Amino acid sequence: MRTTRALAVAATAVAALGIAAPVAAARDGMPVGPSNIVALPSVIARGGQLTITVDGCPRGGTATSDAFPATTLTPVPGGTTAKGTATIDRNARSGAHSITVHCTGAGRPLTHPNAFTVIGGVRGGLGGSSTTGATPTDMAIGGGLIAVALIGGGVFWMRRRAEKQI
Repeated sequence: MRTTRALAVAATAVAALGIAAPVAAARDGMPVGPSNIVALPSVIARGGQLTITVDGCPRGGTATSDAFPATTLTPVPGGTTAKGTATIDRNARSGAHSITVHCTGAGRPLTHPNAFTVIGGVRGGLGGSSTTGATPTDMAIGGGLIAVALIGGGVFWMRRRAEKQI
């Protein structure tokens, strides 16, 4: 029983370490190509700005998608990361979109499927209202409620007064 638990813990630790460790494929100290694409925010409206960060792209490159024009990625000083900002097209379709990155000097491009989601705008309207403020119907209902309250209060007051005289 203890051996099984120990093996399970060891296997979990090895798996976590393997997932957390970055994949470092290097040729003469330089990465072969991009290894990770992050798009923030992951859900964005048309016309919004999307920040794209790519690991393994030390000389910069280009990010493309069907939701925005080709965007230049500039190297982040002191690392192998490149970053760029893309503006989502006003006519981009709603739904998930992929990003493909081509790094300068790297052989293979990297595509991140469903990297971000474009949400469509809501067609707003008056929401059923046609005027501002109270309508004549609202005024009639309110006036009627006030009249009923006054009459009821008067009747209650008159009855209490009559009871005291007996």
